[in-house]
Amino acid sequence: MNFWLIDDDSIYIMIARRFLEKDGRATKLKDFQDGEVALQQLRELSGDREELPDAILLDINMPFMDGWQFLDEFKKIQNKLAKKITIFMVSSSVDERDIVKANSFSEVKGYLSKPLTQDHIQKLYSELM
Repeated sequence: MNFWLIDDDSIYIMIARRFLEKDGRATKLKDFQDGEVALQQLRELSGDREELPDAILLDINMPFMDGWQFLDEFKKIQNKLAKKITIFMVSSSVDERDIVKANSFSEVKGYLSKPLTQDHIQKLYSELM
């Protein structure tokens, strides 16, 4: 499976990479510290099923484009992408409003609280299968 990590926290990205690599089902991992850069990549790779991610782990709070803004822009381009991409929100926020808002997006399959754990990875895969 091809995963994209969109988060400005380099330590989180390192931990998430380790969990995904340890599990062994992730065949490609790409990370972005800015949602805008990730959106540009999605646009450029829109017809390439092999390079597009199967799933995106998306942070809410980022400096240039936050997760909510990313989702708003993603909704505009998702029908132009060569495959369906599943998005999981990953955040340190336990604010119920963030969880409800994330679940209001049909593009979001789940909400995972940081710190990421191996149990989170198992839940993620069960949602993808």
